Amino acid sequence: MSFRILAFCGSLRRISMNAALLRASARLAPPGIRIESFPLGDLPLFNPDLEADLPAPVRRLHAAIDGCGALLIASPEYAHGVTGVLKNGLDWLVSYEGFVGKPVAIFNASPASVHAHAALREILTTMSAPIVESACLSLPLRGLRLDEDGMIASPHAPAIRAALTKLGSGA
Repeated sequence: MSFRILAFCGSLRRISMNAALLRASARLAPPGIRIESFPLGDLPLFNPDLEADLPAPVRRLHAAIDGCGALLIASPEYAHGVTGVLKNGLDWLVSYEGFVGKPVAIFNASPASVHAHAALREILTTMSAPIVESACLSLPLRGLRLDEDGMIASPHAPAIRAALTKLGSGA
């Protein structure tokens, strides 16, 4: 039996550093931990009028939340805030009871992204998601031009693995 972590990337960019970080994390996950990414770009724009008859992608999101033990979020900062794709995904979870109490870790691929990081923490706290502080990472990857293979070979790999272990244990 493995511990499943659901990963959200706040970027839709094909060569996203945050998406590469999540893919590298999946490959660095210690034994017994499995990371699966959910494609937030598949979700329709949040509309409370649709909650009575949820669109199929939102039902898949809810099922993915139900099937995971924790969440891992990596997102860039746009205009000093959380990206629209990430905020939209979280908006679909605001009234979903399966999200409440779900442990979350935030991986920040650029320590300069302080505004989005703070905003994301506020959003998650408001949504009753406990942030596992010991599993959160702020990595100076911006400007290094590392792909996922480069991140796996980087000096940051042990910290990523340790953070995933902590998220998996709820530490």
